Amino acid sequence: MAEDEVRAALLIIGNEILSGRTQDANLAYIALGLNEVGVRLKEVRVVADEEAAIVAAVNALRAAYTYVFATGGIGPTHDDITSECIAKAFGVPLVRDPRAVERLARQMGLASLNEARLRMANVPEGAELIDNPISQAPGFRIGNVFVMAGIPRIMQAMFDGIRHSLKGGKKMLSQSIDLYTGEGNIAAGLTEIQNARPTIEIGSYPFSRKGVFGTVIVCRGTEASAVTEAVDAVRVLAHSIDARTEETGEGPR
Repeated sequence: MAEDEVRAALLIIGNEILSGRTQDANLAYIALGLNEVGVRLKEVRVVADEEAAIVAAVNALRAAYTYVFATGGIGPTHDDITSECIAKAFGVPLVRDPRAVERLARQMGLASLNEARLRMANVPEGAELIDNPISQAPGFRIGNVFVMAGIPRIMQAMFDGIRHSLKGGKKMLSQSIDLYTGEGNIAAGLTEIQNARPTIEIGSYPFSRKGVFGTVIVCRGTEASAVTEAVDAVRVLAHSIDARTEETGEGPR
């Protein structure tokens, strides 16, 4: 790990994700957004709506990473237990935040705030609220853990409000090149290129386009010149086996 690398983890909470009923749409948005501010997403975990699993995951991840982002389980129903679990992970009481109650009342009207809806105002003691400009029910931050809604539109609004406050390292840059040859033809040469460039991440992704097979090679790093040099080395490798190449610019991150 580079000395200036800032690392993060994502914790996705919800039975509906694990059952396949709902497909997670938050991972890509968070990963790309973190990269823009120089934070590397290094691990993603998905856990069920089970107290022991959530508490254990939160404690493991917050000890290992600079930032932890959790999504899901902060709604008004019985299975929304994320807030309680985060409080237990930190060893603090769960409290009803008057600021959160005020926001909910402003959105729904005081008369509509039944006990179920008021559960969305419960946060771990000492937590900072994360604004929710869509439905007002806030997320929160405690320590290095940011807790946000699972609904993509709301999560994105919450995340956009906090990501530029994160202290990141160097931004990860990416370049890619298409090689019209199979991975097996370049595997040995690609290994040599990678071994000679430990600061660069080189990924290989097969594709098929209109019956033509090939491989996208993606080179990632924090120094533009080093990334470009790695792509040049891949280009030389392709030419050595007479494989056609096609420049694609920035590739998958």
